[in-house]
Amino acid sequence: MQPNPQLKSFIKPYDPKIQKLTLDLRNFITELVPQANELIWDNYNAVALAYSKSEKLKDAFCHIAVYSKHVNFGFNRGAELSKTTIKLDGKGKLIRHISVKDFQSFPKEEIKELIWEALGISEKMNSELIFENNNPKSIVMSISEKKIRPKKI
Repeated sequence: MQPNPQLKSFIKPYDPKIQKLTLDLRNFITELVPQANELIWDNYNAVALAYSKSEKLKDAFCHIAVYSKHVNFGFNRGAELSKTTIKLDGKGKLIRHISVKDFQSFPKEEIKELIWEALGISEKMNSELIFENNNPKSIVMSISEKKIRPKKI
């Protein structure tokens, strides 16, 4: 699936390394789970991308949050994951993430296992998701008027 054309403009204020990292992480997910929709928010404090087999955030199994010095790769129900090969950060009831600074050190194999488990949790919560999504989309969900973005020097 091609990214929504607006995605590149949303991440353009970020350093080129952060832009590339964001797109590398995005490609990692969309290649692993090609039937997932990409839900995009150009939020106040970050650009966020969620991956779901529906067009609803509540069904999302993982997400990417873009910040000026790193990108968070997270799991929407990360607190429910049983795999313990990676230390996930987060203190809330559900969401857990890892902070990623470069794609080379991103623990791809371990994250794949977590993605499959997270997708299973999502499908268990909404049984309609077990059916194939043969037409995945990259959808802009909202664009905040005011944003905190890195300043270009």
